[in-house]
Amino acid sequence: MHKSGFVNIVGNPNVGKSTLMNLLVGERISIATFKAQTTRHRIMGILNTPEMQICFSDTPGVLKPNYKLQEQMLHFSEEALEDADILLYVTDMVETPDKNADFLQKVQNLQVPILVLINKIDLSDQQSLTQKVEEWHEVLPSAEIYPISALHRFGVDQVLARIRELLPESPAYFDKDTWTDKPARFFVTEIIREKILLYYNKEIPYSVEAVVESFKETDDLIRIEAVIYVERESQKGIIIGHQGVALKRVSSEARRELERFFGKKIYLQCFVKVDKDWRNSERAMKQYGYDLE
Repeated sequence: MHKSGFVNIVGNPNVGKSTLMNLLVGERISIATFKAQTTRHRIMGILNTPEMQICFSDTPGVLKPNYKLQEQMLHFSEEALEDADILLYVTDMVETPDKNADFLQKVQNLQVPILVLINKIDLSDQQSLTQKVEEWHEVLPSAEIYPISALHRFGVDQVLARIRELLPESPAYFDKDTWTDKPARFFVTEIIREKILLYYNKEIPYSVEAVVESFKETDDLIRIEAVIYVERESQKGIIIGHQGVALKRVSSEARRELERFFGKKIYLQCFVKVDKDWRNSERAMKQYGYDLE
């Protein structure tokens, strides 16, 4: 008997979905930072064993869109409700169940197993946790509720064991040596974007998109040229920094991370260009890989 299925991870921004995804898959697939809206795409990570294949899917945090990019991000989250065999709804000890009630209403109407994961319990006490569990029982009475701490891996193994039990019988959907549905170039852009999220403040990280222009691999080296797009000329200056110091730092940190990721030497060259108001442009959405068609 072989089991396979799609286990989709949804929830509001900054509750720890990407950290959880990486733990469940055992690979660093989704970028995870302390800033909200880190994840922009729907990213699949595939866990394979001889007896089963679990196709995990990380999604952007649910939010009310203010521009076209956020509309696309919300679509990815809603799409994850439609094709889930098992849904992981991630929340935390701070947020209340009435946040983004429209999305939660769609979750309530699902006919698939739902596991509500209350993350960051290490930041709370038993009394608050008991109250939080009761709140979620009222909102999603058919769901199973698991208190976890993704940061400390508490409760994650129990969640994975329950997923294995609930997984439907099915042949594998992907080759058993496949671990994601994204190409190598995608992870280059995500790692560059992660470093920008970590090293720049305010609006800058959210105005940035990274694109790989060239990716040439040999036995012992990968040569990569990437462009960092910003929305305004003033942002370009901030990304580059005085005498190029800021861009050199991002490029250097990204190169080191990419060498760990690919397991070989990386030559990385980053350029910065302006694509005015790209987050509200349908043309840019398609060019940067957010096209829904």
